[in-house]
Order: sequence, then C-alpha cells, then structure tokens
Amino acid sequence: MLYRSYNFFNFIRCNIHSCQQEQFYLLRIALPKRHTTTFIKQQFVYVISNASKIHHNKYGSRQLYTAIKRLASNDLKSKNGKLEKVDQNKKDKTLNDETGQTIVELNEEKLGKLKERLLNIESTDPIVNNIKNSCIKLSRKGKTKTDEKNVSVEELTVKKFPPRKKIRVDLSASSLERNFITPARATSDFLLKQSDLESLPKTKRRSPYEFEPPITVYWRKDVEAKALEIWGSQEILYKEICKKDLERKAYQQTVFTVKKRLRDYRRELVSKSRERDEGLFGSSGKVVLTAIIINASNFLFKFCAWCYTGSHSMFSECIHSAADTFNQLILAYGIYKSVQNPDSDHPYGYTNMKYVSSLISGVGIFCVGTGLSIYHGIHGILYPNSVESFFWGYCILGGSLVSEGATLLVAINSIKKGAKEKRKSFREYVLNGHDPSVNVVLMEDFASVIGVSIASCCMGLTSYTSNPKYDAVGSLLVGGLLGAVASFIIYTNVAALVGQSIPQENLNKINDELESDIMIRAIHDVKGIDMGNSLVRYKAELDFDGRELTRSYLDKLDLNAMLEEIKKLQDVDELESFLLKHGENIVDLLGGQIDRIELKLKKKYPEIRHCDLEIL
Repeated sequence: MLYRSYNFFNFIRCNIHSCQQEQFYLLRIALPKRHTTTFIKQQFVYVISNASKIHHNKYGSRQLYTAIKRLASNDLKSKNGKLEKVDQNKKDKTLNDETGQTIVELNEEKLGKLKERLLNIESTDPIVNNIKNSCIKLSRKGKTKTDEKNVSVEELTVKKFPPRKKIRVDLSASSLERNFITPARATSDFLLKQSDLESLPKTKRRSPYEFEPPITVYWRKDVEAKALEIWGSQEILYKEICKKDLERKAYQQTVFTVKKRLRDYRRELVSKSRERDEGLFGSSGKVVLTAIIINASNFLFKFCAWCYTGSHSMFSECIHSAADTFNQLILAYGIYKSVQNPDSDHPYGYTNMKYVSSLISGVGIFCVGTGLSIYHGIHGILYPNSVESFFWGYCILGGSLVSEGATLLVAINSIKKGAKEKRKSFREYVLNGHDPSVNVVLMEDFASVIGVSIASCCMGLTSYTSNPKYDAVGSLLVGGLLGAVASFIIYTNVAALVGQSIPQENLNKINDELESDIMIRAIHDVKGIDMGNSLVRYKAELDFDGRELTRSYLDKLDLNAMLEEIKKLQDVDELESFLLKHGENIVDLLGGQIDRIELKLKKKYPEIRHCDLEIL
C-alpha cells in the first residue's frame, strides 16, 4: 500500500524526539515511490508511539535506536553509538535482500491503478520480532486507547473474503431437471388432465412457429411429480400409456377415420391461393392436363393406323404417344403431391415431388420409348415386311403434328411467362429446370413434332422406293431422339434433387440484407438451396454483436433500480442469482432477435420458405 509523502507523517502520529524524527523523515522520503501495478509489502506494519519508553529498560538506548532504524527507512547505520550515513546503493541492496521486492519506477503520467498483494516475510532481527509479538498481544486484548505512558498500536490489515468454490458445468452429463414440457405432451406422455396442470407453476416461452403467440410450458419435474401423485407409481402409468396407445392405433386403422382425418387436414392446412397458382389448375398443371388429353388421343389414332398399315415408323410413334401419356400422368401426380403442406413425416413438405415425378418420366421415356423404338427398327431392318398403303398413316401423322404443335405452343408460353417472372432468358429457365413438369412437356412435344416429321419422311421414302428399310431407319431415328430427350430430363432433375443453389445474384441480395442488420457483425457458411416450386431454403452462420444485444436488453430496464439492487447484494450467492436472472433474459432476447431477422427476410423475399440462422 502506497502513501504520499505529504500525509505519511500525519499518519504516524508519534511523539518522538529529534533523532527519531530524522529517521522517520528519511522513511517518509523513501516510501512514496512510483512502482509497478503490483506493490508487495510485509503483512504487518506497526507504528509505535513513545518507542523509547517501551524499550529503554529492556534494550537500552543503543538498541532502541537500532530498532527504530530497522523499523524505519534503514537510511542510518549505528556504529559505536554514533549515527552514520549509509551509501544509497547499499541501502537499495539491503531493501532488496530483506523484502525481495523488485522496484520498477515509472513516470507519473504512465502510472496506472495500483493493486496490493501481501508478502509474508519473517524478519530475522530478534528486536523486531519482539516488538511485533508485543503489538499482536496488545491488539488481542482489545486496548485501542491508553494513557500517554502506555503503548498505542495501529495495525494495518487487508480484509479478505474466503474464496468461493467454483462449480464446473459437466457438459457430458444428462439431466432433465430444468426442462420444459408443453401441455399437450403433459397430457399425452403423462396422462394428465388440464385441471391437474392448473396447480403447477408455469411460464411463457417463445413459440417455435411463425406468427404464433408465446406458448405456456411447465417444468418437467413438476409434471412428473404430479403424474406420480395421481397414478401412484411408474409401472401403473406405463401400463395406462400402453393401453392408450393400443386404443389410438385401433382407432386410426379404421378406413373411415383415416379418410376423415386426411380430408379435415387438407381443409385446414391447404392454402387456396397456393393451390390455385401451383396445383393441377395452376399454370404448370394446365399444361400437363392438356398434354395428357392430346397424347392419349394421339395414341389411340396412331395405334389404329399402325394396326392398319403395319409401318415400323408408325409403331414407334404409337409407342411414343403411349409413353408420353403415361409419363404425363406421373407428372400430374407429382404436381398434385408437391402442393401439400408439411407433416410430421415430411417436415419440409413435398415440393421435390415435381422433380421425382419428372425423373421417373425421363426414365420411362428412355426405357419404354427408346428401347421399343430401337428394337422395332432393328427388327424391321433384319426382317423387312411388304409395303402397304400409308394413306391413313399420313392422315394420322398430320393430325398428330397439329395437336402436338398446339401442346408445344402451350408449354412454350408457360415457360416464357415463368422466365419473365424470374427475370431470366428462355434458355436459362429451361436448362436450370425451374419448372420440371413444364420442361418435360416441352421436350416431349418437341420430340413428338420432330418425330412426326421424321416418320413422315421415312414413310414417304418407303412409298416412293418400295424399300421398307427406310421405314425401319425412321423407327431408329425416333428412338434415338427419345433417348436424347430422356437423358436431358434425367440430368436436369437429378441436379435439382441433389440440391441446386439459387443464382448468386439472388443469394448476394439476401446476404446484404442480413449483414445490414445492427445485431449482426458477420455471416459465414451461407447456403441458398432451390427446393422447387420457386421455394428457397436459406442457411447462414451468424456472428452476433454482443454489445448491441446487451445494450438492447438494458434499454428496456431501469438502470437506477438495477444499481440499487446491486448495492443490496451481500454475498456471492445473491450475486450469482442476479447474474443468472439477467443472463437468461439476454438469451431469450437473442432468440427473439433471430425470429425478428427471419421474419424480415421472409417478408422481403417471399420465396424463402425455410430460414435456418445459427449462432457462432
């Protein structure tokens, strides 16, 4: 502990003679030095009044001066009863040897806050030890004030609190002591009634669902205790739960109940606007339904023409129309399924069903259309048939060209509209597979128009040359065309199912909006995945600004009242309770800020269906 030179002498308050004053004056000059931030001193510092009267009888005058010298500044040395000056270097060396201190002098401007640390050093001088023991005995007797003839002792000590034992959190341990439970789980898992829960303590927590108010939760330990109180034991409760499960499963297995639940579920959750825009009666659904009707009609007419003419090219076109009809039925099912809302088995919904159905359609075209067409063409080359009249075949192909062309125009108009909404070119929209169902219809109808043209040319060459091999070659060409279309459909849909990122331009816009928030210092590991149906799943790691978050929390509190509450704290247990309370509130505020940021992003970018923001 450091004392300034101008008040140190007042602190001693001693009635001493001139020789002693000189030595204490030297002590006064030596102590007020500037040291490092840690100053080490002896544990006991005693200042003795009337030192000569205490020790005159016991030690004599020569020893008295020696004792005063050692308790003081050590600037004087006694030799044969005479006082002599000690060299300054020897004095510093003596201080270092006795106390073990390393003094580092600093400028007054660079001096920071000083801390004090006790250094227990026992003196080897018997006189100093005797004086110390006498002072300790006097302090224990409680004599604070005496006459001028008695000894007055002032003892400087540092008040110390016993260190509190730190409690380490075992992160590997499992515990349900502080878990919450919702009323629904309390009813289903512990078979409690709502009236049983009314007497239990409860609290409000943020809802995990969007646009929902806070939910009421109970402490799990209280719910378990209440269940044991009502049911008596764990065994009885377990038997009742098993019984309820059997009854519930038997109830759900009834066909009528399942149908009723599905119908009610669709009525409650299916959005009418989304069903109108993206369902079977939306833009994509209308294109697919139109293609189904036209391709089914073409299949019937081509089948009749093949039966009449026996042409290999006509057979390929018949198989082509049949494959298109079957595949577009699969597409219609995929569109219908993709607009259903998420459930417990599929929490992210069925949006990928469009890609799955398109993939199945591509595989069907490749296997059925390509395989049969190539097989029939090879068979026609190896075993040519006699040439018959192709009149009705030409009529059917002409009608197919008109109908397939009409379906192709419908698909092109739908893709142009979607590309305009996405602000992309026609080619980019098709290659990226933003609307897989319409893409399949487009490619199938395009292949149909080209296939009809190829079949007509090959049949014409066969009629003109009377060589049936031209007709068989036409079947091979149509089969190769179907294989190319199927490969393109499979490739685009596999890329979408694996997980295709949204355009970098759109991702940068979302990132800029997120980084501009005052609570966020940086974002990392950003991902934007196209889920289909123009929906996006966005994920990012956030580096929150802890100071801004804490400032936002403190803005809602009365700091003066908090200061008074802090002043009333008496021990570390009360301090711990105070910090835990506000720490939990700050964590709740952090969750609220994440909800606010997610809502802001979804409002500005409606295509974001799922927004996963994680804290670093």
